[in-house]
Amino acid sequence: MRTLIHSAAAALFAVAAFTLPAVAQSAKVDPAVVEKAVTGMFGHAPAAWQEKIVQDETQKACSLHRNAPPADVAKAISAREEKNVVLPADGKFLGDWKSGEKIAQSGYGGRHTDDPKREVGGNCYACHQLSKKELSFGTMGPSLVEYGKIRKYKDEDVKAAFIKIYNAQAVFPCSNMPRLGHSKHLNEQQIKDLVALLFDPESPVNK
Repeated sequence: MRTLIHSAAAALFAVAAFTLPAVAQSAKVDPAVVEKAVTGMFGHAPAAWQEKIVQDETQKACSLHRNAPPADVAKAISAREEKNVVLPADGKFLGDWKSGEKIAQSGYGGRHTDDPKREVGGNCYACHQLSKKELSFGTMGPSLVEYGKIRKYKDEDVKAAFIKIYNAQAVFPCSNMPRLGHSKHLNEQQIKDLVALLFDPESPVNK
């Protein structure tokens, strides 16, 4: 979310490439100008939300290298982000795929004006195809159709999917995918439900 805000601000000053996880403008923009614009645009947001507009070390590195970090930087990002992954204490990674489908379909959340009583979504279909019957989906991310079936529902792949959803940077440095768990956009149970959507044989993903 915080990098989305930086990207939006940069677009005010230059024709920029469309990016999700980090600022990767196609034109050179003075970072100080962007930072000032971001602060000005979101200065009215609640204090608890202000930290979202400040890039962390990984986001700064991805912005600096335009999402194409050299090998040593990429290795450092992966190592740092792996430490940020919190695995389920009960050792279980699968939730309810039906709840996961609702989360994948919903794009609600990520704004300081959100209703705290309303469950946020993962907006997964904005970037991925998950079902053969789905008519509307994005293509920034790969198709996830038959995701679990292709991987023969292996336990190690189930765990890997949880980690990827929780913090994609731990798997692919400067990934376009949001760090849904690390950012606390989704909670542990919601991530488990999304993993179930990918791996339950009865899920539309695997039909």
